[in-house]
Amino acid sequence: MALNLFGTDGIRGKVNLKIKSEKTAITKLLDEREFSPPILRLIGESLGRTTEDDSNGKQRVVIGWDDRPANEELAAHLTVGLNLAEFEVIHIGMCATPLLHYATLHFEATYGCMITASHNPVEDSGIKIFTEFGYKTTPEFESELSRNAISLSQEEREIDRIDWVKLELPAERFEAADWCLEHHPAWLSRRRQELEKLTNTVFSSGSNIAQPLLIDSSRGTGQFWLADWLTQNGMPAVEVSQSASALNDNCGAGDFSPTEQWTFAEAKASNHILIRQLTQTTPGVIVAAALDGDGDRCLLIEATATGFSVIDGDKIADTFVNCVTNAGHEWHLAASIESDLSLTSNLGRFPKPVSVSETAVGDRWLSVKLSEQENHQFKSGKSQPEVIGVEDSGHVVLASPHPKLSEKWSLVGDGAMTLIAYLLAFSNHESSTAMRRGWKLRQSVKHVERSKWDGNNQLSDMVEDTLRTNLLHHAEVTKWKRQTVAGEKNLMLISCLFNGAKLSIGIRNSGTQAKISVSARLEHGGRNDGIEQVMDLVCNMLAKHMTNH
Repeated sequence: MALNLFGTDGIRGKVNLKIKSEKTAITKLLDEREFSPPILRLIGESLGRTTEDDSNGKQRVVIGWDDRPANEELAAHLTVGLNLAEFEVIHIGMCATPLLHYATLHFEATYGCMITASHNPVEDSGIKIFTEFGYKTTPEFESELSRNAISLSQEEREIDRIDWVKLELPAERFEAADWCLEHHPAWLSRRRQELEKLTNTVFSSGSNIAQPLLIDSSRGTGQFWLADWLTQNGMPAVEVSQSASALNDNCGAGDFSPTEQWTFAEAKASNHILIRQLTQTTPGVIVAAALDGDGDRCLLIEATATGFSVIDGDKIADTFVNCVTNAGHEWHLAASIESDLSLTSNLGRFPKPVSVSETAVGDRWLSVKLSEQENHQFKSGKSQPEVIGVEDSGHVVLASPHPKLSEKWSLVGDGAMTLIAYLLAFSNHESSTAMRRGWKLRQSVKHVERSKWDGNNQLSDMVEDTLRTNLLHHAEVTKWKRQTVAGEKNLMLISCLFNGAKLSIGIRNSGTQAKISVSARLEHGGRNDGIEQVMDLVCNMLAKHMTNH
């Protein structure tokens, strides 16, 4: 099996600044998921080897990062590698991942590199790479980039210290979060105007939205501007994550489950900065919104009769599609294999046709499916393309206007825009036709050797047989089908009718950790009797065959 440095969404790992050797850096990343400066240097230099240069001048790369302690040092090493590869490098400083996407298009760069580990603990870092069209790089490209980086690490070469100091310098640099504060609010305003046309609504506060709305930016760059932007645009809001000790530390959406709930007592006793500040109010009122550390996803929180509950990506997408179809538009909805089955079934509840696609886990696959363009280039149109992609974790992908090219659109997930989209849709949707939630459960087996599962081997066949045999003990099982989806080479996806209700069971290796996940989804109205016990059997089987103890 070819070695690949990349996981489901870029490279992530625990930062180790003591590693100096490139060979050691590769080994530590592959074996122990440790992320070190030489990895960034190798990635930067390898981008030059992986890229065909058909331009007359230097190709440009934009670098941004979130607020992790080692990120500026890591950015310096990435810059060294990129300069060695003879790219023109621009630092936009601290920003959210969606703004790095925007900057890639704004500067007409060949690549955009975001140094982040998303919702991972602050001790981690990593890198996500965007193409010139604003899409995340493909697995094929990442495999080639990995091969080049590993090969480069085997070469004997030295850089003179004087040259090193020069190589750390970008061609252009913006300080702190200056570029973010100038561009992200303005970009959000432009996108809000486009959505107001589609939803037939005007952005404003209402009785079903708490005043002030609590915003938790997970101490990312949203802490500097998002609550102020909302307040200035008629939605009184207060940021709460500034009191956090570090990015993602007891704040933000990173640790929330899509189905999580809290009683009033549990909320009051919570260590989470946002949750413990929630106060009792009328059930159904939206009280808060939480982003993750790099700002590319959002979950909202609503009051219930007994406490509070998460509004996940599936409900956000359902409410939005409900609103825009009521406004007379036909939409394309892409949902990952972990979304609620009821989101993509019973589509007759919408007043206009909605086409549906199922994708692999990861927001890049939502963008790939929705792009509907060969080589995943820009979408064209005078008005916003009527497409939306969703993961229940709060990744919601929508079309965004190109900052410089007229009638050209890219696709991106942005937590701030997700919040705006939901608030607009929430004020003008038909609640009687809203999705009626199905049942789902996820389990995982940790510390496994992922190479022992590929979705097609003998172990996979044994697991399928165990699933089918034991599900039959609890219900009538018909229309059994085993398949996979593009982007999930190790996925075994089982679909069937379980006593007449749609059931989907997916088993896949984690892209970033030594674990394998088993998830089950049952549409609304189905009885889940026995499914959890069958999942336990499968997890025990995977633990037996994929671990060394």
